[in-house]
Amino acid sequence: MTQPLVAILDDEPEIRRMLSDALEDAGFRTACYSRATEFEAALNTMSPDVCLVDLGLPDRDGLTLVHRLALESGASIIIISGRTQVQDKITGLELGADDYIIKPFEPAEVVARVRARLRSQKPGAPTSQTARFNGWSAHFDRYVLEDDAGEETAFSHAEGEVLRLFLDAPNRLISRAQMQESLGGVAGESFDRAMDVRISRLRTKLREDPKNPRLIKTIYGAGYIFLGDVHWR
Repeated sequence: MTQPLVAILDDEPEIRRMLSDALEDAGFRTACYSRATEFEAALNTMSPDVCLVDLGLPDRDGLTLVHRLALESGASIIIISGRTQVQDKITGLELGADDYIIKPFEPAEVVARVRARLRSQKPGAPTSQTARFNGWSAHFDRYVLEDDAGEETAFSHAEGEVLRLFLDAPNRLISRAQMQESLGGVAGESFDRAMDVRISRLRTKLREDPKNPRLIKTIYGAGYIFLGDVHWR
């Protein structure tokens, strides 16, 4: 069985080497890049399972790259950055990142976060790639939502994880603890904020009234319920 591939994009050779050594010791395959241009070129021939992206790149704004990866790639995205401001974290999550690690870090922590991102990809998971619900089609093979008129709206890998969790359990309460267990990540304020961002973006893409959403209902103090008639194909 082929081991998951982790792409590492960082302009510091020491960090690339440290991350690659730690991940390969843990059983992962790695591919390292120092510049965004060479990384983007490599995406034409490889499909990483996880991308570790530094924001301080010499040839491209890291946040722009994160947003592109979120829209066009099926990979999980973990930002690794020296930027410590809360707003940087929020922006990264809003643009589609799954996690945010601040430098300096322990390599073991990165390995644990990578494993957490992959934990939900278990054998026996649903193989259906399209779900129909309430006038929408969610195409998980292409990461797009399609309305009845055929208009398409892209969603990110991170948003797709949450949407699929809802579509796999319609009309049932899903607590924050269940979301954390299913999606991986470290429980706490950062995880809760990431979920809030993804759900808000999904509601926007599903054209929900933010004051009275029809599909994704918040049950305050308990979690969320997805109200819909879902059919997989």
